[in-house]
Amino acid sequence: MNTLERLCVIDDDLVFTFLLKKMIEKAQVIQEALFFENGQDAIDHLIGCNNQPEKLPQLILLDINMPILDGWQFIDEYAKLQPSLSKCISIFMVSSSTDTEDYDRAMSTGYITDYIQKPIYASELQEIVNKVLTSN
Repeated sequence: MNTLERLCVIDDDLVFTFLLKKMIEKAQVIQEALFFENGQDAIDHLIGCNNQPEKLPQLILLDINMPILDGWQFIDEYAKLQPSLSKCISIFMVSSSTDTEDYDRAMSTGYITDYIQKPIYASELQEIVNKVLTSN
């Protein structure tokens, strides 16, 4: 079975992250999952791991609305950091928003691989993992 070494979830929705943890365990497609409730903590983690590419995630699942640093602000900070990163990271924006403006904005950043509406199901998680594995 195809698995990712490391996933980073940036989302403050405790119900969503609880269910996602259970789905990851059941699907067995991720070896290690890191969870952050805001974008700033995730940026700090990426900066801290930059000299250790094996600790950087292959995939980030990013929510839009969060405290401290929301998804859009995370992308702005990630854009500054990305040229110095020692690893390519796929970012999927995951949101309950059905607003086409959010989709268009996300896809126009140049850093978002895809935009997924919540909730995520096990089959979608497997598709995301396969997409990331075949793109790297």
